[in-house]
Amino acid sequence: MKRALVRYRKSAFGSYLIRNKKYAPILFFIGGFIFDTLTLGRIDRIYDTVVLCSHMTLLSITLYLYNTVNDDKWESTFIRRYSEYLPLAIQFFFGALSSAFVIYFFRSVSMSKTMVFFILLVLLLFANEFLKKKISNKYLQFSVYFFISFTFFAFMIPTLIRKMNTFIFIISGLVSLWSTLALIRFIYRSSPGTRAEISLKKLMGIILSIYITINVFYYFNLIPPVPLALDTGLVAHDVRKINNEYIVTYEKDQWYVFWRKHSINFHRQADQRVYVFTSVFAPTDLKKSIFHRWKRYNPETGKWEVTDNLGFEVAGGRDQGFRGYTYKNNLKEGQWKVDVITEEELVLGVVDFVIKNTSESYNEGMVKKTF
Repeated sequence: MKRALVRYRKSAFGSYLIRNKKYAPILFFIGGFIFDTLTLGRIDRIYDTVVLCSHMTLLSITLYLYNTVNDDKWESTFIRRYSEYLPLAIQFFFGALSSAFVIYFFRSVSMSKTMVFFILLVLLLFANEFLKKKISNKYLQFSVYFFISFTFFAFMIPTLIRKMNTFIFIISGLVSLWSTLALIRFIYRSSPGTRAEISLKKLMGIILSIYITINVFYYFNLIPPVPLALDTGLVAHDVRKINNEYIVTYEKDQWYVFWRKHSINFHRQADQRVYVFTSVFAPTDLKKSIFHRWKRYNPETGKWEVTDNLGFEVAGGRDQGFRGYTYKNNLKEGQWKVDVITEEELVLGVVDFVIKNTSESYNEGMVKKTF
C-alpha cells in the first residue's frame, strides 16, 4: 500500500494534484454536486437510500477519526500517517449530503415562506467550500453535522416507515439529537485533546439551540413537507379523467415564463368552472391527504380571504406524481391563489392566477395536456 502511494505521488497525475491541492476542495464540491444531480432521483429508491446512509455513516466515522487522530492509540498507524486528508473527507461528505438535500428539497419547496429554509440549505451547500480553513473548529464541525443529521432523519424516517406527520417529524428530530449528542460524548470521552479544546456544556447548548430553531421553523410552516413534492400545479378550464389519465385544458404562458406552466390570467365566461389540477410526488406506500385552500385577495381590506378547503388523498410510488383536482363556480374577478397543503398545513406549493371575466370564448394560447 505504501509503495503504491509513493508511486502515485511521483506520477504526473499525482504531482499535478499535489501542486494544485489548494483547488481540491472546490473540485470535490463540484464533482460531488454533479454526481448527486445525475444519480439521485427518488428518495425511496434503494440506490438513493444506500448512498445517503453510506455518506452519513462515513461522515460520522470520519469526524470521530479526525477528532481523535492525535491520541496515542493512532500512533504509527495508517490513520495517523494520512490524517491530513481527513478534513477533506469531512468536507466531501458535508458537500455530498447537503447537495443531495438541495436536490430533494428543490422538488418540495414552493415560492412561499418555505423558500427561506431552502435558501439556508443552499447557503450551507456553498459555505461548505469555505469550511476547510475552519474545519478544525469543533463547535462549527458538530453544528453543521447536527443540521445535516436532522435533515437526513427528517427525510429518511418518513420514507422508511411510510408515514408522515408532526409526530414523525418530532421523532426524527429526537433521533438526530440523540445520535449527535451520543457521538459528541463518545469523542469527548475518548480524546483528551478534545476535552482540552472544547466546553461540553457550550457545545451541547449550541446543538440544542439549533434543534429548537428547526422546530420553530417547522411550527411556522417554514420547512418544506419533504418527502412530498409538488410536481405540477396549474389553473385549468377543463379537467377530464379518461382511462386513469387526466386530460387538462389550460391557458399556456409565454415560452420565457419557465417557472409556471399556466398563464397568470384566467379568462372566464359566465357560469364557467375554474379548476386547479395538481400532481404530487410521494414515496412508495406513503399515503397522505392533500388540500386545496382557495383564497381571494380582498382589495378593500388588503388581505387574502380563505373561501374553501377542498381535499383529496394521494398514495405514493408514481414517478409522475399522484394527481387530483378541485374546482369552483362563480368566482369573482380579481386575484386568486390556491395553497396546496397537507393536513398539518405544510405548504407544498401555491397556484396563483387572476380571474378576468369575458363574454366570448377565449382560445388564445389554449392547450390540452395529458397527465
